[in-house]
Amino acid sequence: RKDVEEGFPAVRAEAKASFGDDRIFIEKFIESPRHIEIQVLGDKHGNVVHLFERECSIQRRNQKVIEEAPSPLLDEATRNAMGAQAVALAKAVNYDSAGTVEFVAGQDKSFYFLEMNTRLQVEHPVTELITGLDLVEQMIRSAYGEKMAFGQADLKINGWAIESRIYAEDPYRKFLPSIGRLVRYDPPAEGEKEGYKVRNDAGVREGDEISMFYDPMISKLCTWAPTRLAAIDGMGRALEDFHIEGLGQNIPFLAAVMDEERFRSGKLATSYIKDEFPEGFNGTTPTALQLDILTAVGAAMQRVYATRARSYESGLIGEARDAWVVAIGDVRRQVKVAGEEGAVAVELLDEGPTLFLTDIDWRPGKPVFKAVLNGVAFTVQAAPAAEGFTIRHRAAKTRVLVLTPRSAELHDKLPEKQAADTSKLVLSPMPGLVVSMDVTAGQQVREGEVVCVLEAMKMQNIIRAERDGVVKAVNAKGGDPVAADEILVEFA
Repeated sequence: RKDVEEGFPAVRAEAKASFGDDRIFIEKFIESPRHIEIQVLGDKHGNVVHLFERECSIQRRNQKVIEEAPSPLLDEATRNAMGAQAVALAKAVNYDSAGTVEFVAGQDKSFYFLEMNTRLQVEHPVTELITGLDLVEQMIRSAYGEKMAFGQADLKINGWAIESRIYAEDPYRKFLPSIGRLVRYDPPAEGEKEGYKVRNDAGVREGDEISMFYDPMISKLCTWAPTRLAAIDGMGRALEDFHIEGLGQNIPFLAAVMDEERFRSGKLATSYIKDEFPEGFNGTTPTALQLDILTAVGAAMQRVYATRARSYESGLIGEARDAWVVAIGDVRRQVKVAGEEGAVAVELLDEGPTLFLTDIDWRPGKPVFKAVLNGVAFTVQAAPAAEGFTIRHRAAKTRVLVLTPRSAELHDKLPEKQAADTSKLVLSPMPGLVVSMDVTAGQQVREGEVVCVLEAMKMQNIIRAERDGVVKAVNAKGGDPVAADEILVEFA
């Protein structure tokens, strides 16, 4: 209250000085608001219906990231009330075709009009999945003058649908835009799965280039299932099966959200990403199941490489080594490995159980490893690293070493590699175009001063100095394209 009392005259004075009018608007404050929208559909004969709601609260910088239908917040009474308001608005302006009436909703199910989008929304597939209607078809029929063939009473919600927007951005770099060529673009297979359905709407193909001049969306991945949790689990599996190379993309982040307990509980708000990832996204720590997956995959990959090496070098003289130590971060697991390329058993010597990998779909050079672990199907992104393998399951990405017992003993004695000193360098945080270079060689620069401006994905990004110093060299000028981590400015 004190802040309001002090701020009121200050805001009026600012308005008077700026606009010659000291009148101000006071808006209702909604704590932990949600973004919920109602899909409407009308024809040229005055008929309007609503196709229920979509929850669009998972946003970043006011840009939707994950949508679902219906909303986990609404009950039938609130749904009907919001739908009636949306229909009334559409009828009041004689609206036909598809449109979306957006609301800000409180956690108490109160709702307030935000705006109407008189077009097809990006997230329309989730509505199609729960209603069985093709909205584009209905828009064409409406434009042609046909009368709507159904009424409100004919529409029912069937199951639950989730949409994840696959963006060309790097979640590990605070979601900065990422551009480049889709060296690999391998989305999950669409259609009916065990307990869920997959749909992927995309306008790209492998080999296409994502440039800095357009929206960074690569595709819209959707899943449908009879229940919300089943749709979320289906989305998690579909994200596992989605493989992209050549540029940064947000699939690991989306997978992390699917596994996050608050999201699964439906306790959403437009501040969700800021609340749950206040320090940005850095991946997740492997769970017990993921440790087993990483262990089994690393051991299986090592066995294939070792077997092939023996075949080339010695004509399969002698037996393959079966005793190994799998190192995942600080975790060391002694294992005994048996089996061939299609099925492998990994016995955890210190822990008791055996991990059975079956239906293995992988060969050296293939970036995706698919298999079944003790009856549970999974997919990981896997590739050889300078040492060991880099393996990612959902949002858990780590280096996996498969060592002989003696190598593991010596490996633990190696000193930690020191990170390179970049304190005197200004690096490009993203690929983009230099709009302006605001410093010159020999110039004294203070911390926080503008060094240059970069443009990427229709956004201009101001790059500021992180320390005081004298500019030693400027390596780019206005109009130059630059890559991520390219040195822009060097300090003496």
